[in-house]
Amino acid sequence: MTRRIVGTLARYRGDEHPYLRGRELRIVAVLRGEETFGTDDEIAAAGGIQPGDRVEVVPWIEAAGRFSWVTSDPRAADLIFEAEGEGA
Repeated sequence: MTRRIVGTLARYRGDEHPYLRGRELRIVAVLRGEETFGTDDEIAAAGGIQPGDRVEVVPWIEAAGRFSWVTSDPRAADLIFEAEGEGA
């Protein structure tokens, strides 16, 4: 069974994107070099999320009650995945 990544929630703990720090984020895709993996099957076939990957995310906008349509690409190592309580 493929591990669910796309659509899951994470929190940002890094310094590269200060505006994301502590925010709830929804995973959109995994970026590795020139490749974009947009489905769980593609991510699994590529060996899962690696610490050096970038993860395309959208932040939750509390005031609007929705996720943003503007994405950011923090390092996977800077994310804490809600279901696991740990980074990539």
